[in-house]
Amino acid sequence: MQARLTRWAGVVVGSIALSIAAAQSPPGDQKPATSSAKDTAPPRPVRYHPDRFAGRAGEYYRLVWGVDSLSARWAESGEVIRFNYRVLDPTKARILNDKAAEPSLEDPRAGVSLVIPQMEKIGKLRQTATPEAGKSYWMTFSNKGRLVKRGDHVNVVIGKFRADGLVVD
Repeated sequence: MQARLTRWAGVVVGSIALSIAAAQSPPGDQKPATSSAKDTAPPRPVRYHPDRFAGRAGEYYRLVWGVDSLSARWAESGEVIRFNYRVLDPTKARILNDKAAEPSLEDPRAGVSLVIPQMEKIGKLRQTATPEAGKSYWMTFSNKGRLVKRGDHVNVVIGKFRADGLVVD
């Protein structure tokens, strides 16, 4: 019985000594008693993408040019940049589909102006049909050499239409 009490007293005294030592050590030396994969995993990135043309800019493109949902995306491993837009008012958006207007995509950072490539049997890689309300349209710009990168701010110019500050996704 006395051996049990001696062992018990040793465990209690040892526990007290360890807790005092842990309380006096600097905070950087302490490690959590239990760790799981969830605690050590990096935090997930936030995938929130705000409306790129909210407020006045979005209102400008809707009222003056009859389009919204403007975007520029890296496609085909960066070999082309695809410009998309949705038509709200076909009469105002007519210039974007005009065959006579030569579109260009300018990247001030890279100092380049991209053009739409023309394929032998297909023709220019853009839609030129009469615009219809509610439909989305696209055109692709050749990015040979991948000079325009993801995250670059580009300008799309089609005749008198100009969309400044599109971010390439």
